[in-house]
Amino acid sequence: MQELVDHPTTEAQVELIRSGKSLRSEEMTINMGPQHPSTHGVFRVELVLDGEQVVDAIPHLGYLHRCFEKHTEAMTYPQVIPYCDRMDYLGAMNNDWGYALAVEQLMGVQVSEKVEYIRVIVGELNRIASHLVGGIGTYGLDVGAFTPFLYCFRDREIILNIFEKLCGARLLYNYVWVGGLSHDIYPTFLDEIESFCGQFRNTIREVNELLTGNKIFTTRTKKVGVITKEVAINYGISGPMLRASGVKWDIRRDDRYSIYDRFDFEIPIGNDNDGALIGDCYNRYWVRMREMEESLRIVEQAVRDCRKTPTLMQGDVQKDVPKRIKPASGEIYSRTETSKGELGFYIISANGTNPYRVKVRPPCFVNLSILPDATRGYYVADLIAIMGSFDFVMGEVDR
Repeated sequence: MQELVDHPTTEAQVELIRSGKSLRSEEMTINMGPQHPSTHGVFRVELVLDGEQVVDAIPHLGYLHRCFEKHTEAMTYPQVIPYCDRMDYLGAMNNDWGYALAVEQLMGVQVSEKVEYIRVIVGELNRIASHLVGGIGTYGLDVGAFTPFLYCFRDREIILNIFEKLCGARLLYNYVWVGGLSHDIYPTFLDEIESFCGQFRNTIREVNELLTGNKIFTTRTKKVGVITKEVAINYGISGPMLRASGVKWDIRRDDRYSIYDRFDFEIPIGNDNDGALIGDCYNRYWVRMREMEESLRIVEQAVRDCRKTPTLMQGDVQKDVPKRIKPASGEIYSRTETSKGELGFYIISANGTNPYRVKVRPPCFVNLSILPDATRGYYVADLIAIMGSFDFVMGEVDR
Protein backbone atom coordinates (compact mmCIF):
# COMPACT_ATOMS: atom_id res chain seq x y z
CA MET A 1 0.00 0.00 0.00
CA GLN A 2 3.03 2.31 -0.16
CA GLU A 3 1.85 3.34 -3.64
CA LEU A 4 -1.36 4.71 -2.11
CA VAL A 5 0.62 6.88 0.30
CA ASP A 6 2.85 8.39 -2.43
CA HIS A 7 -0.06 9.09 -4.76
CA PRO A 8 -3.23 10.19 -2.91
CA THR A 9 -6.36 8.50 -4.25
CA THR A 10 -10.06 8.47 -3.50
CA GLU A 11 -11.64 5.80 -1.31
CA ALA A 12 -13.32 4.31 -4.39
CA GLN A 13 -9.94 3.93 -6.11
CA VAL A 14 -8.48 2.32 -2.98
CA GLU A 15 -11.27 -0.24 -3.00
CA LEU A 16 -10.65 -0.96 -6.70
CA ILE A 17 -6.95 -1.54 -6.05
CA ARG A 18 -7.66 -3.82 -3.08
CA SER A 19 -10.16 -5.80 -5.12
CA GLY A 20 -7.58 -6.36 -7.87
CA LYS A 21 -9.65 -4.65 -10.55
CA SER A 22 -7.74 -2.40 -12.90
CA LEU A 23 -8.50 1.30 -13.24
CA ARG A 24 -9.91 2.27 -16.65
CA SER A 25 -8.95 5.61 -18.11
CA GLU A 26 -11.44 7.60 -20.14
CA GLU A 27 -10.62 8.72 -23.69
CA MET A 28 -10.91 12.38 -24.56
CA THR A 29 -11.70 13.90 -27.96
CA ILE A 30 -10.27 17.33 -28.78
CA ASN A 31 -9.76 19.40 -31.92
CA MET A 32 -6.38 20.56 -33.12
CA GLY A 33 -7.06 23.40 -35.50
CA PRO A 34 -8.31 24.64 -37.83
CA GLN A 35 -5.93 27.48 -36.89
CA HIS A 36 -3.16 25.62 -35.08
CA PRO A 37 0.24 27.01 -36.15
CA SER A 38 1.78 23.57 -36.68
CA THR A 39 -0.70 22.48 -39.34
CA HIS A 40 0.87 24.30 -42.33
CA GLY A 41 -2.51 25.53 -43.54
CA VAL A 42 -6.16 25.63 -42.56
CA PHE A 43 -6.64 22.08 -41.39
CA ARG A 44 -8.40 20.40 -38.47
CA VAL A 45 -7.44 17.15 -36.80
CA GLU A 46 -9.90 15.45 -34.46
CA LEU A 47 -7.76 13.79 -31.81
CA VAL A 48 -8.85 10.89 -29.64
CA LEU A 49 -6.49 10.84 -26.67
CA ASP A 50 -5.79 8.54 -23.77
CA GLY A 51 -4.00 10.99 -21.54
CA GLU A 52 -1.30 12.40 -23.83
CA GLN A 53 -1.24 9.34 -26.06
CA VAL A 54 -2.88 9.47 -29.48
CA VAL A 55 -5.50 6.77 -29.95
CA ASP A 56 -6.73 8.14 -33.27
CA ALA A 57 -6.20 11.22 -35.44
CA ILE A 58 -9.02 11.99 -37.85
CA PRO A 59 -8.21 14.62 -40.52
CA HIS A 60 -10.96 17.06 -41.56
CA LEU A 61 -10.21 18.67 -44.92
CA GLY A 62 -11.85 21.19 -47.22
CA TYR A 63 -11.27 24.56 -45.55
CA LEU A 64 -9.29 25.78 -48.60
CA HIS A 65 -11.43 24.18 -51.31
CA ARG A 66 -11.42 26.42 -54.42
CA CYS A 67 -13.26 24.23 -56.95
CA PHE A 68 -10.10 24.05 -59.08
CA GLU A 69 -11.16 21.04 -61.13
CA LYS A 70 -14.59 22.54 -61.86
CA HIS A 71 -13.14 25.94 -62.72
CA THR A 72 -10.96 24.41 -65.43
CA GLU A 73 -14.05 23.42 -67.43
CA ALA A 74 -14.86 27.11 -67.91
CA MET A 75 -11.31 28.18 -68.76
CA THR A 76 -9.21 27.86 -71.89
CA TYR A 77 -6.15 25.66 -71.60
CA PRO A 78 -3.70 28.57 -71.01
CA GLN A 79 -6.05 30.16 -68.46
CA VAL A 80 -5.82 27.04 -66.26
CA ILE A 81 -2.11 27.60 -65.53
CA PRO A 82 -2.56 30.39 -62.91
CA TYR A 83 -4.97 28.08 -61.06
CA CYS A 84 -2.24 25.39 -61.00
CA ASP A 85 0.08 27.92 -59.31
CA ARG A 86 -2.27 28.11 -56.36
CA MET A 87 -2.26 24.43 -55.46
CA ASP A 88 1.18 23.82 -53.96
CA TYR A 89 2.04 27.51 -53.84
CA LEU A 90 5.52 26.72 -52.50
CA GLY A 91 6.32 24.72 -55.65
CA ALA A 92 4.30 26.57 -58.28
CA MET A 93 6.90 26.20 -61.06
CA ASN A 94 6.58 22.43 -60.95
CA ASN A 95 2.76 22.63 -60.85
CA ASP A 96 2.74 24.70 -64.05
CA TRP A 97 5.27 22.39 -65.66
CA GLY A 98 3.24 19.28 -64.88
CA TYR A 99 0.06 20.72 -66.39
CA ALA A 100 1.83 22.15 -69.46
CA LEU A 101 3.54 18.81 -70.07
CA ALA A 102 0.20 16.99 -69.97
CA VAL A 103 -1.34 19.34 -72.55
CA GLU A 104 1.76 19.11 -74.75
CA GLN A 105 1.53 15.31 -74.73
CA LEU A 106 -2.18 15.56 -75.55
CA MET A 107 -1.41 17.79 -78.56
CA GLY A 108 1.87 16.19 -79.61
CA VAL A 109 3.81 19.43 -79.09
CA GLN A 110 7.60 19.17 -78.77
CA VAL A 111 9.42 22.09 -77.14
CA SER A 112 12.95 23.24 -77.91
CA GLU A 113 16.06 22.20 -76.00
CA LYS A 114 16.41 25.73 -74.66
CA VAL A 115 12.96 25.57 -73.10
CA GLU A 116 13.70 22.13 -71.65
CA TYR A 117 16.91 23.31 -69.99
CA ILE A 118 15.28 26.40 -68.51
CA ARG A 119 12.38 24.30 -67.21
CA VAL A 120 14.77 21.90 -65.49
CA ILE A 121 16.76 24.74 -63.93
CA VAL A 122 13.74 26.63 -62.56
CA GLY A 123 12.02 23.38 -61.55
CA GLU A 124 14.98 22.22 -59.47
CA LEU A 125 15.51 25.66 -57.95
CA ASN A 126 11.84 25.68 -56.98
CA ARG A 127 12.26 22.20 -55.45
CA ILE A 128 15.07 23.57 -53.28
CA ALA A 129 13.00 26.63 -52.31
CA SER A 130 10.06 24.42 -51.36
CA HIS A 131 12.19 22.15 -49.17
CA LEU A 132 13.78 25.17 -47.50
CA VAL A 133 10.35 26.32 -46.32
CA GLY A 134 8.31 23.25 -45.43
CA GLY A 135 10.72 20.35 -45.14
CA ILE A 136 13.61 22.09 -43.36
CA GLY A 137 12.99 25.65 -42.13
CA THR A 138 9.50 25.54 -40.63
CA TYR A 139 10.01 21.92 -39.62
CA GLY A 140 12.82 23.10 -37.37
CA LEU A 141 10.40 25.64 -35.90
CA ASP A 142 7.85 22.89 -35.27
CA VAL A 143 10.27 21.09 -32.96
CA GLY A 144 11.78 24.19 -31.36
CA ALA A 145 14.78 25.14 -33.54
CA PHE A 146 14.64 28.77 -34.69
CA THR A 147 18.05 29.63 -36.16
CA PRO A 148 18.06 27.19 -39.13
CA PHE A 149 14.81 28.82 -40.27
CA LEU A 150 16.69 32.10 -40.81
CA TYR A 151 19.39 30.43 -42.91
CA CYS A 152 16.77 28.65 -45.03
CA PHE A 153 14.71 31.76 -45.72
CA ARG A 154 17.83 33.81 -46.50
CA ASP A 155 18.78 31.47 -49.34
CA ARG A 156 15.18 31.02 -50.48
CA GLU A 157 15.07 34.79 -51.00
CA ILE A 158 17.92 34.47 -53.49
CA ILE A 159 15.91 31.97 -55.52
CA LEU A 160 12.81 34.17 -55.37
CA ASN A 161 14.86 37.16 -56.52
CA ILE A 162 16.00 35.16 -59.56
CA PHE A 163 12.41 34.16 -60.34
CA GLU A 164 11.23 37.75 -59.93
CA LYS A 165 13.80 38.95 -62.47
CA LEU A 166 12.82 36.07 -64.74
CA CYS A 167 9.03 36.51 -64.83
CA GLY A 168 8.05 39.31 -62.45
CA ALA A 169 6.56 37.07 -59.74
CA ARG A 170 7.93 35.68 -56.49
CA LEU A 171 5.37 33.04 -55.53
CA LEU A 172 2.74 32.37 -58.23
CA TYR A 173 4.53 32.46 -61.55
CA ASN A 174 2.43 31.50 -64.60
CA TYR A 175 5.87 30.98 -66.16
CA VAL A 176 5.74 27.56 -67.82
CA TRP A 177 3.34 27.78 -70.77
CA VAL A 178 2.05 25.09 -73.09
CA GLY A 179 4.78 24.88 -75.74
CA GLY A 180 7.19 27.29 -74.08
CA LEU A 181 7.73 29.91 -71.40
CA SER A 182 6.26 33.31 -70.63
CA HIS A 183 9.67 35.10 -70.62
CA ASP A 184 13.18 34.49 -71.87
CA ILE A 185 16.11 34.46 -69.48
CA TYR A 186 17.82 37.75 -68.62
CA PRO A 187 21.55 38.40 -69.37
CA THR A 188 22.94 37.54 -65.92
CA PHE A 189 20.62 34.55 -65.28
CA LEU A 190 23.29 31.83 -65.45
CA ASP A 191 25.82 33.94 -63.50
CA GLU A 192 23.41 34.46 -60.62
CA ILE A 193 22.53 30.76 -60.48
CA GLU A 194 26.22 29.80 -60.31
CA SER A 195 26.70 32.31 -57.49
CA PHE A 196 23.72 30.85 -55.63
CA CYS A 197 25.01 27.29 -56.00
CA GLY A 198 28.33 28.26 -54.42
CA GLN A 199 26.64 29.92 -51.46
CA PHE A 200 24.01 27.25 -50.96
CA ARG A 201 26.56 24.50 -50.41
CA ASN A 202 27.79 26.47 -47.41
CA THR A 203 24.22 26.86 -46.17
CA ILE A 204 23.64 23.10 -46.32
CA ARG A 205 26.78 22.62 -44.23
CA GLU A 206 25.59 25.24 -41.71
CA VAL A 207 22.11 23.71 -41.40
CA ASN A 208 23.66 20.28 -40.89
CA GLU A 209 25.76 21.65 -38.04
CA LEU A 210 22.81 23.45 -36.43
CA LEU A 211 20.00 20.96 -36.92
CA THR A 212 20.88 17.58 -38.40
CA GLY A 213 23.11 16.52 -35.53
CA ASN A 214 21.32 18.49 -32.82
CA LYS A 215 20.58 16.23 -29.85
CA ILE A 216 17.17 17.75 -29.12
CA PHE A 217 16.14 17.57 -32.79
CA THR A 218 17.23 13.95 -33.22
CA THR A 219 15.51 12.91 -29.99
CA ARG A 220 12.26 14.47 -31.20
CA THR A 221 12.42 12.88 -34.66
CA LYS A 222 14.22 9.52 -34.55
CA LYS A 223 12.00 6.44 -34.11
CA VAL A 224 8.95 8.71 -34.23
CA GLY A 225 6.15 8.49 -36.81
CA VAL A 226 7.56 5.37 -38.44
CA ILE A 227 5.96 4.46 -41.80
CA THR A 228 7.13 1.09 -43.05
CA LYS A 229 7.88 0.35 -46.68
CA GLU A 230 4.85 -1.90 -47.05
CA VAL A 231 2.44 0.63 -45.51
CA ALA A 232 3.86 3.44 -47.64
CA ILE A 233 3.36 1.47 -50.85
CA ASN A 234 -0.15 0.36 -49.88
CA TYR A 235 -1.23 3.94 -49.20
CA GLY A 236 0.27 5.13 -52.50
CA ILE A 237 2.38 7.87 -50.93
CA SER A 238 5.17 9.33 -53.03
CA GLY A 239 8.06 11.76 -53.07
CA PRO A 240 10.43 12.22 -50.12
CA MET A 241 7.97 10.47 -47.78
CA LEU A 242 8.07 7.29 -49.87
CA ARG A 243 11.83 7.41 -50.31
CA ALA A 244 12.31 7.96 -46.56
CA SER A 245 10.55 4.61 -46.09
CA GLY A 246 13.25 2.92 -48.16
CA VAL A 247 11.58 2.86 -51.60
CA LYS A 248 13.93 4.11 -54.32
CA TRP A 249 11.30 5.59 -56.65
CA ASP A 250 11.60 8.94 -58.40
CA ILE A 251 9.64 9.75 -61.57
CA ARG A 252 12.51 11.85 -62.89
CA ARG A 253 14.49 8.61 -63.21
CA ASP A 254 11.93 5.78 -63.22
CA ASP A 255 9.41 7.32 -65.64
CA ARG A 256 11.58 9.95 -67.23
CA TYR A 257 10.25 13.14 -68.74
CA SER A 258 11.87 16.26 -70.20
CA ILE A 259 15.70 15.90 -70.37
CA TYR A 260 16.38 14.35 -66.96
CA ASP A 261 18.10 11.42 -68.69
CA ARG A 262 21.02 13.76 -69.44
CA PHE A 263 21.89 14.43 -65.80
CA ASP A 264 23.71 12.39 -63.19
CA PHE A 265 21.99 12.45 -59.80
CA GLU A 266 21.26 10.08 -56.93
CA ILE A 267 17.93 9.10 -55.36
CA PRO A 268 18.36 9.43 -51.55
CA ILE A 269 16.43 6.93 -49.43
CA GLY A 270 15.96 6.43 -45.69
CA ASN A 271 18.43 4.48 -43.57
CA ASP A 272 18.71 3.21 -40.00
CA ASN A 273 22.01 4.84 -39.11
CA ASP A 274 22.73 6.40 -35.71
CA GLY A 275 19.59 5.18 -34.01
CA ALA A 276 17.10 6.26 -36.66
CA LEU A 277 14.50 3.93 -38.16
CA ILE A 278 13.71 3.74 -41.86
CA GLY A 279 10.49 5.68 -42.40
CA ASP A 280 10.69 7.87 -39.28
CA CYS A 281 10.46 11.66 -39.03
CA TYR A 282 14.23 12.05 -39.05
CA ASN A 283 14.59 10.17 -42.33
CA ARG A 284 11.89 12.28 -43.96
CA TYR A 285 13.89 15.35 -42.98
CA TRP A 286 17.22 13.82 -44.00
CA VAL A 287 15.97 12.71 -47.43
CA ARG A 288 14.90 16.30 -48.18
CA MET A 289 18.30 17.61 -47.12
CA ARG A 290 19.98 15.16 -49.47
CA GLU A 291 17.51 15.94 -52.26
CA MET A 292 18.49 19.60 -52.15
CA GLU A 293 22.09 18.57 -52.76
CA GLU A 294 21.04 16.43 -55.74
CA SER A 295 18.88 19.25 -57.15
CA LEU A 296 21.94 21.47 -56.88
CA ARG A 297 23.93 18.91 -58.88
CA ILE A 298 21.28 18.87 -61.61
CA VAL A 299 21.21 22.69 -61.80
CA GLU A 300 25.01 22.87 -61.99
CA GLN A 301 25.10 20.27 -64.79
CA ALA A 302 22.38 22.11 -66.74
CA VAL A 303 24.20 25.43 -66.40
CA ARG A 304 27.46 23.75 -67.46
CA ASP A 305 25.78 22.37 -70.59
CA CYS A 306 24.45 25.83 -71.42
CA ARG A 307 27.93 27.31 -71.01
CA LYS A 308 29.55 24.57 -73.06
CA THR A 309 27.06 24.86 -75.92
CA PRO A 310 26.06 28.52 -76.26
CA THR A 311 23.60 27.68 -79.06
CA LEU A 312 21.40 25.98 -76.46
CA MET A 313 20.42 29.41 -75.12
CA GLN A 314 19.56 30.80 -78.55
CA GLY A 315 16.08 31.00 -79.99
CA ASP A 316 12.63 32.20 -79.01
CA VAL A 317 11.11 30.48 -75.95
CA GLN A 318 7.62 31.06 -77.39
CA LYS A 319 8.16 29.82 -80.93
CA ASP A 320 6.46 26.47 -80.16
CA VAL A 321 3.54 27.99 -78.24
CA PRO A 322 0.42 27.20 -80.30
CA LYS A 323 -1.55 30.25 -81.45
CA ARG A 324 -4.72 28.45 -80.50
CA ILE A 325 -4.69 25.52 -78.10
CA LYS A 326 -7.43 23.16 -79.18
CA PRO A 327 -6.45 19.49 -78.76
CA ALA A 328 -8.29 16.80 -80.69
CA SER A 329 -10.72 14.66 -78.72
CA GLY A 330 -8.83 12.31 -76.41
CA GLU A 331 -7.42 11.90 -72.94
CA ILE A 332 -4.03 11.88 -71.24
CA TYR A 333 -2.54 11.15 -67.85
CA SER A 334 0.84 12.73 -67.24
CA ARG A 335 2.86 12.74 -64.02
CA THR A 336 5.87 14.64 -62.78
CA GLU A 337 8.03 14.61 -59.64
CA THR A 338 7.39 17.70 -57.53
CA SER A 339 8.91 18.55 -54.16
CA LYS A 340 5.99 16.77 -52.46
CA GLY A 341 5.79 13.69 -54.72
CA GLU A 342 3.89 12.48 -57.78
CA LEU A 343 1.72 15.22 -59.29
CA GLY A 344 -0.57 13.79 -61.96
CA PHE A 345 -2.92 15.52 -64.40
CA TYR A 346 -5.66 13.56 -66.12
CA ILE A 347 -7.10 15.67 -68.93
CA ILE A 348 -10.03 14.86 -71.22
CA SER A 349 -10.39 16.90 -74.41
CA ALA A 350 -13.65 17.20 -76.35
CA ASN A 351 -12.06 19.01 -79.31
CA GLY A 352 -12.65 22.41 -77.75
CA THR A 353 -10.59 25.33 -76.47
CA ASN A 354 -11.60 24.43 -72.90
CA PRO A 355 -10.78 21.11 -71.24
CA TYR A 356 -13.79 18.84 -70.90
CA ARG A 357 -12.35 17.54 -67.62
CA VAL A 358 -9.19 18.05 -65.56
CA LYS A 359 -8.52 15.71 -62.65
CA VAL A 360 -5.52 16.22 -60.39
CA ARG A 361 -3.67 13.53 -58.47
CA PRO A 362 -2.12 15.73 -55.73
CA PRO A 363 0.75 14.18 -53.73
CA CYS A 364 -0.08 16.08 -50.52
CA PHE A 365 -3.65 14.72 -50.42
CA VAL A 366 -2.47 11.13 -50.81
CA ASN A 367 0.43 11.55 -48.38
CA LEU A 368 -1.84 13.07 -45.74
CA SER A 369 -4.15 10.05 -45.86
CA ILE A 370 -1.59 8.06 -43.87
CA LEU A 371 -1.75 10.46 -40.90
CA PRO A 372 -3.97 8.24 -38.65
CA ASP A 373 -1.73 5.19 -39.05
CA ALA A 374 1.45 7.24 -38.60
CA THR A 375 0.35 8.86 -35.33
CA ARG A 376 -1.43 6.15 -33.32
CA GLY A 377 0.39 5.26 -30.11
CA TYR A 378 2.59 8.38 -30.08
CA TYR A 379 2.19 11.41 -27.84
CA VAL A 380 0.60 14.76 -28.73
CA ALA A 381 4.03 16.40 -28.81
CA ASP A 382 5.13 13.72 -31.29
CA LEU A 383 2.08 14.48 -33.43
CA ILE A 384 3.45 17.96 -34.16
CA ALA A 385 6.77 16.49 -35.29
CA ILE A 386 5.02 13.85 -37.42
CA MET A 387 2.72 16.30 -39.19
CA GLY A 388 5.59 18.69 -39.82
CA SER A 389 7.63 15.90 -41.41
CA PHE A 390 4.85 15.35 -43.98
CA ASP A 391 5.48 18.84 -45.48
CA PHE A 392 1.98 19.19 -46.87
CA VAL A 393 0.36 22.30 -48.35
CA MET A 394 -3.38 22.55 -47.85
CA GLY A 395 -3.89 24.48 -51.09
CA GLU A 396 -2.97 21.29 -52.91
CA VAL A 397 -4.83 18.96 -50.55
CA ASP A 398 -8.13 20.82 -50.86
CA ARG A 399 -7.71 22.35 -54.34
